[in-house]
Amino acid sequence: MAKIVILGAGTGGMPAAYETKEILGKEHQVVVINERAEFRFVPSNPWVAVGWREPNAITMPIEKYLNKKGIEFICARVDKIDAQNNVILTHENQSIEYDYLIIATGPKLAFANIQGAGPDFYTQSICTLDHAQQCYQDFEKLIKNPGPVVVGAFQGASCFGPAYEYAFILDKALRDAKIRHKVPIHFVTCEPYIGHMGLGGVGDSKTMLESELRTRDIKWTCNSSVDKVTESMMFVSELNRKGEVEFEHQLPFQHAMLIPPFSGVDAVANVDALCNPKGFVLTDEYHRNPTYPNIFSGGVCVAIPPVEATPVPTGTPKTGYMIETMMTAIAHNLKALIIDKQPPHTKGTMHAICLADMGNTGAAFVAMPQIPPRNVAWFKKGKWVHLAKIAFEKYFMRKMRTGTSEPVYEKYVLKALGIERLE
Repeated sequence: MAKIVILGAGTGGMPAAYETKEILGKEHQVVVINERAEFRFVPSNPWVAVGWREPNAITMPIEKYLNKKGIEFICARVDKIDAQNNVILTHENQSIEYDYLIIATGPKLAFANIQGAGPDFYTQSICTLDHAQQCYQDFEKLIKNPGPVVVGAFQGASCFGPAYEYAFILDKALRDAKIRHKVPIHFVTCEPYIGHMGLGGVGDSKTMLESELRTRDIKWTCNSSVDKVTESMMFVSELNRKGEVEFEHQLPFQHAMLIPPFSGVDAVANVDALCNPKGFVLTDEYHRNPTYPNIFSGGVCVAIPPVEATPVPTGTPKTGYMIETMMTAIAHNLKALIIDKQPPHTKGTMHAICLADMGNTGAAFVAMPQIPPRNVAWFKKGKWVHLAKIAFEKYFMRKMRTGTSEPVYEKYVLKALGIERLE
C-alpha cells in the first residue's frame, strides 16, 4: 500500500485528493493536511470584500466530505518537510510519513516586501477569506466616510485578474450606494500596460480594459513601483521603458486594496533543492520535482518563469483551468508509478482561461498556450460572463461536496465560452 500525502486543501489540493483517491482505489492511503478545517473558494473573495457574498456561502468543512471518500484529514500547520526521509512535521511535533507527496499549498503573501503594505498595516487584500472580510469592514468605513481609493497590484505581483475585478466591483458597489461621485478611484499596477495581466496581454485585453476603466472614470498608472505606504498616503514611482524613474506620485487614499507579490510558504521554501529562490516548487513537465522524484506539485506554488521582462517585475499567473489539469495529471502519474509500474507520462495544460466579474458585466479570456506565441488568444466581455462566474462558484462548491473527479472547467467554463476541450 502506498501512502500519498497532500499539503493544502484549496482549489488545487481538494481536487487532487478526490482524483488521486478515485484513481488509486481503496488499496492506497490518501491523507490531506491543511492548516484550517474548512475549504474556502478563493475566486469569490472580491464579492465578500464588498458584502455581496457571505463567507459561509463559499466555505465548507473539509473532514466531513473527505472522509466520505475514504480520505484522511489532518488539521495542522506544517512546519517542516524532511524530504530526505519522507517525513512531515507539524507545529505540534506530529510526525507524518509519506511515500509520495503532493504540494498544493498555494503561496505566501509577501507584503513584507513593501513598507506599510498589507492588512496588518495600511492596505487591504482579497487573497484570503480573512483578508476579504477585513476589507469589507474597511469598505463599510468608506461608505460612511467617502474619500479617494487606490486599487491595483504591487510590484512583483503575478495575479492581476482579482485586482481588476475588485476595481470594477467596487465601482458598482459605490454607485449602488449613491456615493461614487465622492470616491475617486486610481488603479496602480506594475504591469507595463493595462491588460498585460502578467501574460503579455491576451487578444484585445489592453484596449478593452482601458475602455472599461475610462467608462467608469477610473484613472490608472502602469509601470508602478510602490515605495512605501503610510496611513493615508501611497508613494509610487512610475518607471519608463528603460526601468528608470520618470515620475513620482503621492496618492492619498481612504481605502486601498493591492494584490501582493507571492512567494513560497516557509515549510516548502526551506527544503534544500526543492524550490527556486522565491520558494516556488521546481517541477518537470510531469509536475514532478527533479531532486525528489516522489514529490509532485501543482497550482500557485509551482515555479513558472515570467512571460517576458518588464520594467517593473511581474510574475506569471497560474489560472484555475491550468491548476485543475495539473492535479488530474498528477493523479494519473501516481497511478503510473504505483499501480502500472511505469514512468509518469501525463501532462497538465499550460492554457489559461479566466472569468473575471466586473460588477454587472464581466470579461473572459483564453490564452492557448499561456506563454506566447499562441494558437488562440481572445478576450471578450458581457453580462454572460458575470452570470457564468456565479454559476461556476455553484458548480465548484458542488464538486467539493460530492467529491467527483468531474473536470469543472472543461464541463462548465469551456461550455459557457463555446469552446471544446483545449488540446
